[in-house]
This record gives sequence, structure tokens and C-alpha cells, in this order.
Amino acid sequence: MEIKHTALESKGVFTAFIDGKKAGEMTYSVAGTDKIIVDHTGVEEGYNGLGVGKKLVIDGVVPYARENGLKVIPLCPFAKSVFDKNESLRDVLA
Repeated sequence: MEIKHTALESKGVFTAFIDGKKAGEMTYSVAGTDKIIVDHTGVEEGYNGLGVGKKLVIDGVVPYARENGLKVIPLCPFAKSVFDKNESLRDVLA
């Protein structure tokens, strides 16, 4: 699985690809200079149960936040559940 990040001025998206096909995405909004708000996770039909959403958090959002000194506010219920279940990710929580 490959994770690609696209950042716009006030929003961004992490997109997961499996064999070159879009498998899912996680969107966020920029909140000030030091926070992002994860607001949506979506997995494409046919890719459910493969851990796409979890990988978007663990291999997309969390490393991005750590590398850029950002804190994460997981408004998306799925993203929040990944943070709740993985104590090692909580250093980036706002």
C-alpha cells in the first residue's frame, strides 16, 4: 500500500493506493499554525477490511504531524478510534 499526501493552503488529504488504484483517503483541515483536524476517512468499495483507514493514520497522518511539529485533533470517529487503540500514537494528539 502506498500513501500519498496532497497539501493545499488550508486543507489536505492522504490517499492510499493499492496496486495503483485508489483504496481510500483521509482528509484534514489546518487549524492555526500547529494543528490539523482530521475530519473524514473513506475507504473505497472492495477495500474494506484491509486496514486501509488504519494505515492512513499510522503511515500518513502521524508521521506527517511528527515531522512538522503538528498536533492532531481527530474529529473523524474512525481516526479517533485508531488513536484510542494505539497509545504509541498519542504524542501527536492535541
